Amino acid sequence: MSDTLIKAEHVSKRFCRSLRKSLWYGVQDVCHSLNPWSKSDWHGDLGRDVGQTALRRDEFWALQDVNFEVKRGECLGLIGHNGAGKSTLLKILNGLIRPDHGRITMRGRVGAMIELGAGFNPILTGRENIYNQAALLGFSRNEVRSRFDEIVEFSEISHALDMPLQNYSSGMRIRLGFSVFAHLEPDVLLIDEVLAVGDVGFRMKSLNKMSELLNRCAVIFVTHTMPQVFRVCSQLMLLKRGCVQYSGRDIAEGVSQYFAAFDTGEQAITGSGEAQVLSLQAVTPGNRYAINECAEIRFGERLTISAKLKLSGGYTSGKVQLLFWNSELLPVMDVMTDNLTGFQFRTDERGIAEVSATIPKLILNAGKYNVSVIVLSEDLKVLCRHDSALIVNVTAACASGASVIMPAEWGCFKQA
Repeated sequence: MSDTLIKAEHVSKRFCRSLRKSLWYGVQDVCHSLNPWSKSDWHGDLGRDVGQTALRRDEFWALQDVNFEVKRGECLGLIGHNGAGKSTLLKILNGLIRPDHGRITMRGRVGAMIELGAGFNPILTGRENIYNQAALLGFSRNEVRSRFDEIVEFSEISHALDMPLQNYSSGMRIRLGFSVFAHLEPDVLLIDEVLAVGDVGFRMKSLNKMSELLNRCAVIFVTHTMPQVFRVCSQLMLLKRGCVQYSGRDIAEGVSQYFAAFDTGEQAITGSGEAQVLSLQAVTPGNRYAINECAEIRFGERLTISAKLKLSGGYTSGKVQLLFWNSELLPVMDVMTDNLTGFQFRTDERGIAEVSATIPKLILNAGKYNVSVIVLSEDLKVLCRHDSALIVNVTAACASGASVIMPAEWGCFKQA
């Protein structure tokens, strides 16, 4: 028997922007599907190009010609910007809505967390909801009873187990829901961003549990947090306006394409305004780049960033440092001096100073980084923070989910 538990073939789904027209189109589609003499079967005719199907007035494709398969032991990361079609696809997989074209094949028990608290009864207690969820998954009462203590211990809500669910916080509901699905071990697990509601500690527990589940089930994981994608996903699919923009096992490439759409290049200047970045230049082994340009550099190459600064408000000296941000707007590298402070400088009679910082080997992971220039006074008052003053694009032969790739001297040691 094949280990493929999820298979999507040419799946497409369309919606209508007008409620009135949507209801009328729905009636037409129902009548069409019940007509025994109808020759057109969009749902079953997989050889037909969905692009040839004309959209009716006010309709649009929420999903168009999506194909993938997930085997037991694999985790498909489903990413894309808001409105890309991720949640629509999960609802089709879970049987909540049907596709207008294509076919979905699912094998085994399916556990789905596609909305916060979905499937829970707010009037019942947490204890009663555990048994209800298990019954929906097809588990007997005896099976649930044997794993009940593990579910409660993992969820960490034993103090509220006999309290009505409507009194639970959103984080407590997620804890309970994920614990039920994870410990009853369905064959297919669908998760749609709900882990983002939990606290950091529970998210770590959940990701570790997902890694364990991969030995026994197939997982589709929707998230906007890319470190989680690198941690648990074995393959990746990027959706853009309902179409597959990337699909494959090169996680770094898919994530890179995901972040490319966020690259607006907009600068932001904050602080007291008593300092100003007049000009900036980045020098790589192959080129020179000015302020707000994208500096191309290979992993491990030398990078020099020079800036012309102007102070006002009576300041004649200050400190400057550079801060590198990744595509998720997380700080990944602070460029300082040997004593881990900002570089101290003094201005000339015009209030101008020219400073430079050289990084002998840039060992950041492949990807784009925004560079901020931060100018401080001697008492650490922020005189100027110039964000996105420069964009640095690092290319490398390989990439990982880490911010830094550190080459090391490796060797083998013989045992005595």
